[in-house]
Amino acid sequence: MANASATFDLPPLPSYTTSVREPLFPPIPDNYVALILPIVAYWAMSMIYHYLDVNNYFEQYRLHTPAELSKRNRVTRWEVVRDVVLQQIIQTIFGAAMAYFDPVETLGREEYDIAVWAQRIRFLQKAIPPILALVGVDAAGLAKTVSQHGHTMLAGALAGGSYPGVMQSVILDSGAEVSAPAFTGWELTLAGFIYWYFVPALQFMLAVSIVDTWQYFLHRAMHLNRWLYVTFHSRHHRLYVPYAFGALYNHPVEGFLLDTAGTGIGFLVSGMTNRQAMWFFTLSTIKTVDDHCGYAFPWDPLQHFTSNNAAYHDIHHQSWGIKTNFSQPFFIFWDRLLGTQWTGEVKLRYERARESAQKQVDADAAQANKVPATPAVEEREHEPVVVFSEGPATRTRLRRKTVDSLKRPSHGVSGTVLHN
Repeated sequence: MANASATFDLPPLPSYTTSVREPLFPPIPDNYVALILPIVAYWAMSMIYHYLDVNNYFEQYRLHTPAELSKRNRVTRWEVVRDVVLQQIIQTIFGAAMAYFDPVETLGREEYDIAVWAQRIRFLQKAIPPILALVGVDAAGLAKTVSQHGHTMLAGALAGGSYPGVMQSVILDSGAEVSAPAFTGWELTLAGFIYWYFVPALQFMLAVSIVDTWQYFLHRAMHLNRWLYVTFHSRHHRLYVPYAFGALYNHPVEGFLLDTAGTGIGFLVSGMTNRQAMWFFTLSTIKTVDDHCGYAFPWDPLQHFTSNNAAYHDIHHQSWGIKTNFSQPFFIFWDRLLGTQWTGEVKLRYERARESAQKQVDADAAQANKVPATPAVEEREHEPVVVFSEGPATRTRLRRKTVDSLKRPSHGVSGTVLHN
């Protein structure tokens, strides 16, 4: 038996038997549920925000006034709903076609995979003595001293993963029972953490990074290339005042390339399971809806977890910010790195838009009542245009006296929320 145990350099891996994973919501397969949940989340969350809109709740947190919503947008709500539903149909058909080729997911090899990670941990411990020797430390002597103080597990790690007292009985293929090294408790605990939490977190972050990168460069290209913008992306920018269920209001081709393909590539490259895909697709959808909701709530975690939020993306929907803030839906890394983040003044620009929209509403009401209307555009005295250089580009800013309305309470959020 002693000779048999000496043939094991590392603890052997356990055997396993697999079985087909049962669906989370029988009888619908998990890969189809991953397609359904984002649609359910999209409309459920959108209707919550729509309810707030039509009932004028939380006006103090709105980025735009109801007057702006009715006067500045160039598309009806019905057209938005129609195009979003069309995109979701295309997305579902494509996803279902891809799901047809998905391999069947199985259960039963979890302990085996955890043991694989434990083997890797044991193998890495073998590098500790040589590393300590480089700095003049005798690993064997240090391990002996540590062991005498009762820290046997630490001593074993310092000795290069040597745990003579940690053994197990193994039955060979021949039927003989032999003694073999076993994993320690801390190795299995760490391996379990890596398998169940650390690796999925890395997969999720990889998928997020892929989606952010894909959407940033494709989105930016659709603004810098006139043909792409006019043919496809200009449709989304008919919404100068975004609202929740307009988040996926796109040309069908753009919707497929930007959203369906982007998240699909992130899912495939990261190697997620269908259960992970449910979380990834749904959270991506919720984040996109939240970025178009038109509210800057101080208690909304999605508005503060990243710098990319409703206030940030809303700037991109304004005529003066349309060539900035391309990042979506999660982080703004690429905007910061490539200098496309908006850094100018916003409060006065938002106030002008609010005033103009309100005057249009007042003019319509006056016309309906056959009362002389106040001109929709008020002449203002402007100061000279000041041109100055900021880095590689030259910006032109128009400075003017602050309008009297800034002294009164107004709709929308504070200047700090709007990056003032």
